[in-house]
Amino acid sequence: MKKEILSWVKTIILAVLLAFVVDTVFIVNATVPTGSMENTIMAGDRILALRTSYWFSDPERGDVVVFEDPDDPTGKTLYVKRIIGVGGDTVEVKDGEVLVNGQVQDEPYIKEITEGDFGPYHVPEGCYFMMGDNRNKSLDARFWENTYVEKDAILGKVVLRYYKGFKIID
Repeated sequence: MKKEILSWVKTIILAVLLAFVVDTVFIVNATVPTGSMENTIMAGDRILALRTSYWFSDPERGDVVVFEDPDDPTGKTLYVKRIIGVGGDTVEVKDGEVLVNGQVQDEPYIKEITEGDFGPYHVPEGCYFMMGDNRNKSLDARFWENTYVEKDAILGKVVLRYYKGFKIID
């Protein structure tokens, strides 16, 4: 009986340890509390992001990522947004359209035309400019005190939405 209990305790400890390692090293598992990424990710959806996505490559324009809020010095507040500009880019919003380096972006994922004009923003090297897909309801880089997100603040690339609807994110 003692051996059986010890076996179960070892198995449970190993499972908890393995889950902790997977969650802190390989994935980010989070709930999205707002509609700032609608219709790609809805309020209340759960997402899975891979921390390994950027181990050997850099984030790219168009990626949906989980990152630390650049205005939260504790690093505890996480956001999910789309990368609009990478280091060296100039980003602006004019007449409802997003321009990167003077080129209008094809953005079939946005919920509605962006209200207002913003920018230009000159993205420093090693940094990223983020916006939500629901532009008119997104607290994003246009409104942050620290406009740009550094690469080391990006925790992972969102690859899956799995609650309230299953969707693979490109």
